[in-house]
Amino acid sequence: MLDGCTARVVDADRVTAVNERMPSAEDLADTADVFGLLSDVNRLRLLVALLDGELCVCDLAAVTGQSESAVSHALRLLRAHRIVAARRSGRMAYYRLEDPHVRMLLDLALAHTEHTEALHPERDGSV
Repeated sequence: MLDGCTARVVDADRVTAVNERMPSAEDLADTADVFGLLSDVNRLRLLVALLDGELCVCDLAAVTGQSESAVSHALRLLRAHRIVAARRSGRMAYYRLEDPHVRMLLDLALAHTEHTEALHPERDGSV
């Protein structure tokens, strides 16, 4: 059995150390929200487009094949979670990744998928 313990031996020191570095429940929920936002293919497509720098809603719509309305809605969600930021120039708003952490997260996720072959049991119904 690979998913369980065969013997109930607990390494108390290690459990204590892990518990001490465990983020708060609120921080974990916020992090899960970020991953939830990144799990949508269309939002992820927007973020990948922003890896090259700022773009306005109409440019993002053209790049991603989404409607401007869908892009605006996605950007509102992403802004609310501080994944993207906006800069106004007259009547135009230009969007960019919020900070280097977002870029690093995207770069790492993309590198992971480029260097691994996922089995996708959730897609082929074998889960």
